[in-house]
Amino acid sequence: MISMGRTMNSVHDSATCGVAACAEIIGAKWTALLVHDLSEGSRRFSELEHSCCGISPRTLAERLRELEQQGIVERHSYAESPPRVEYTLTPKGEALLPITAAMREFGHEWLGCDHDHHGASVTTASH
Repeated sequence: MISMGRTMNSVHDSATCGVAACAEIIGAKWTALLVHDLSEGSRRFSELEHSCCGISPRTLAERLRELEQQGIVERHSYAESPPRVEYTLTPKGEALLPITAAMREFGHEWLGCDHDHHGASVTTASH
């Protein structure tokens, strides 16, 4: 009989461990919040800057550039005056949405977060 038990990796290397590889992306500061905000649709730079209170424009630009290089975010430029740039999730970025949804649920249930990021009250089950 073949055992299907879990074996622990001796080293959690992002080249061989899926959890480590995913944590390297989603664990980078601001990434989960940006993915969460972009889950609602395209956003302009200024909208993302406003929703991620405390992020500097330089950090936001760097983070968006990194996410674009990783294939998680697409940058769309529109030939308008003034120029308009919007960011959207790619299919790879959308694949992260169950992770951010689980993070939101954990925050509400276990960390006492009783408001969503727009300030609306959220009802949680009592324990």
